[in-house]
Amino acid sequence: MRVLEDMLALSRWTHELPPDHLDRVRADIVVREFASGAYVCRKGDLASAWIGVIDGLIKLHSLSRSGKSVTFAGIPAGGWFGEGSVLKGEPLKYDVIALRASRIALMPESTFRWLLDTSIAFNQFLLKQLNERLGQFIGMVEHDRLLEPDARVARALAALFNRHLYPVTEAHIQISQEELGYLAGASRQRVNRALQVLGSAGLVKVDYGLITVLDLNGLQSYGT
Repeated sequence: MRVLEDMLALSRWTHELPPDHLDRVRADIVVREFASGAYVCRKGDLASAWIGVIDGLIKLHSLSRSGKSVTFAGIPAGGWFGEGSVLKGEPLKYDVIALRASRIALMPESTFRWLLDTSIAFNQFLLKQLNERLGQFIGMVEHDRLLEPDARVARALAALFNRHLYPVTEAHIQISQEELGYLAGASRQRVNRALQVLGSAGLVKVDYGLITVLDLNGLQSYGT
């Protein structure tokens, strides 16, 4: 199970920070644990911290008054998110829900803004992060409207291996079909069928609770 030190060592934005900067970051971050299904943050909460997933899996999700729901992204261990809301000082526009027991890092807004004021490397990282996240969300809208379920599952899985957003070091991920269904907007049974199709195409290998990606480019372009 990963701890904060593991995550900081893997995070790209820490690599060029001076030791005293990293010491302050380490001291200021608050670590909290959330059970499966728990809300890390709720839609409408003021974005008072930059959020990282030390261990576990969370989703960014919104539910309308009429009961319609949408999942914007799944954030695996190693990912940081919420920088846009912190930068704008506005309430969150989505719920943050733990899909499994998760350990979360909360960097206070004051520390986040101090890094912006003192680290060029941190600013450069955030520019790349925001640009990559924007591309991910544009792709999500396109996929939701144009792609069939098999392709939506492929893209949802591929998104978890985005090396710009998450420090992916392995070709596999521990994720259940139910969890992947939450991210792809599909039932567990439909995800099972899609994984069989993707497996037959040589794109993934599926074991109990574990999916190995054999062809990431193939997943990213599947169905187009």
